[in-house]
Amino acid sequence: MHADETPVAQLDPGAGKTKRAYLFAYRNTSEQPIVLFDYCPSRAGKHAAAFLGNWRGALMVDDYAGYKALFTSGITELACWAHARRTFVDAHKASGSSIAEDAVRRIGELYAIEAKLRDLDDEVRTRERRRHLAPKLDALKHWLDDLQPKALGNSGLSRAVDYTLRRWSALVRVLDDGAWPIDNNPIENAIRPIAIGRKNWLFAGSQSAGQRAAALMSLLATAKANGLEPHAWLTDVLTRLPTTKDRDITTLLPLA
Repeated sequence: MHADETPVAQLDPGAGKTKRAYLFAYRNTSEQPIVLFDYCPSRAGKHAAAFLGNWRGALMVDDYAGYKALFTSGITELACWAHARRTFVDAHKASGSSIAEDAVRRIGELYAIEAKLRDLDDEVRTRERRRHLAPKLDALKHWLDDLQPKALGNSGLSRAVDYTLRRWSALVRVLDDGAWPIDNNPIENAIRPIAIGRKNWLFAGSQSAGQRAAALMSLLATAKANGLEPHAWLTDVLTRLPTTKDRDITTLLPLA
């Protein structure tokens, strides 16, 4: 499962201003993906723990500390290669570092291999990742280990190297199971419209309003993830809803 979170503003009438709330976002990796947004009053890790409950599986997240407690209770941590790549891209943009550019190239080689394995079934992808990705990952690890003591202490390059090595055990779990994704891009893509849209809707009026918005955004994001045009799907649902019986309500779900 993929997970991420993004801040939103919530009206705080007593204070005469807004306060920060969060939308936690989750997406599964099945052939019929489901995206769920959970509106929470803070970014605390307890909200992710409450949402996931007794679920135990592999969770793809960034390095936010709020998720860490989950990985002591039977959930497997996966790390995102796109995040690792981004740290080197930022370092190269900031300083023009040829070493950072080399790191981006090396990570690009991982993605080139992964692209060739995209249409394979999970078992075969596991085998092919171990055959083709593993040597590249071993070489990258040795290169980073050698580079770490040479990178300037507070430079963008140093931070990129430290981030990647700190996340290494979770990054290389991509070799353990062909069903596990290489990055967190699917949930980041689901969150991106929220980041753009909040410039227009500005804030949620209350906790309950935020929860209702999260429910609607979950349906629309799920429609999009299943290849449906969200506006067309919603129009169809609102047209059919008045005559749909309770027993048939699942026929309105945005699943391909």
